[in-house]
Amino acid sequence: MRFESPKRVLVTGGAGFLGSHLCERLIAEGCDVLCADNFYTGNRLNVAHLLGHPRFELLRHDITMPLYVEVDEIYNLACPASPIHYQRHPVQTTKTSVHGAINMLGLAKRTGARILQTSTSEVYGDPEVHPQPESYWGRVNPIGPRSCYDEGKRCAETLFFDYHRQYRLKIKVVRLFNVYGPRMHHDDGRVVSNFIVQALLGEDLTVYGDGDQSRSFSYVDDIIDALVLAMETPDEFTGPVNVGSEFEFTVRELAEKVIELTGSGSKIRHEPLPTDDPCQRRPELSLARRHLGWEATTTLDEGLRRTIEYFHALGAEAGR
Repeated sequence: MRFESPKRVLVTGGAGFLGSHLCERLIAEGCDVLCADNFYTGNRLNVAHLLGHPRFELLRHDITMPLYVEVDEIYNLACPASPIHYQRHPVQTTKTSVHGAINMLGLAKRTGARILQTSTSEVYGDPEVHPQPESYWGRVNPIGPRSCYDEGKRCAETLFFDYHRQYRLKIKVVRLFNVYGPRMHHDDGRVVSNFIVQALLGEDLTVYGDGDQSRSFSYVDDIIDALVLAMETPDEFTGPVNVGSEFEFTVRELAEKVIELTGSGSKIRHEPLPTDDPCQRRPELSLARRHLGWEATTTLDEGLRRTIEYFHALGAEAGR
């Protein structure tokens, strides 16, 4: 007879949109999960159904401060990810990316834990190369209104690789492309949630610029699969690795699809393009296929339907 202790996993930002789905997945796989969140953009309701589970613990903590726990793996997801939220407190956003990375890397160094950083396609800025491979260094404005997030994430990647080179830390860096799905914040300013909420309310959908800027949209379940697979790769594979959908849509096409799927009578309203908004965004996925054996499987139509159902139920609940 053989007894094995469950893997102890820390998820920072675990009460957020992406983090709460990851906590669910890890618990389902038999891990003991410590969810740390300062609740700036995270929400207790996202993990309320997990609070009674014997393998789940919720801790209010800001990772700009050190954390002293014993863990085997760390998923570092903590950071505001929507323009509205990170531009509201840009200095704190940079601190979360940089000081937070230092603190979590220090924890990994002390405990010998593997640590995964959720980076972002924003490290490529407004790219001159399309689609974007991991070898592309990016085109980022270092002093613009989005820089707190873009440059914060770029600096976090630098720290991860410096800790790997200097201290031989077991790191994984994953660059996420436009993740969407249930538990997105209803007013986070991201295009999918914006369009769905506006359509359900019968409001005009706000498209910035002419709507020809393109994106690839990644459903949350596919992304969670990729994060878990990345953590399980051999130590010699560090990334960075792109994770997202390679199917590209213009923002105008997305707006039209949301109107169609919601059956809304909404129209499209054009507003000026925000500063430093990228014109194109799509990942090159060769590394994800080769090292993770992964590619996105959820179609945009199916992912949008599930997300629309979530926001519809959320609105109905709020209206009671």
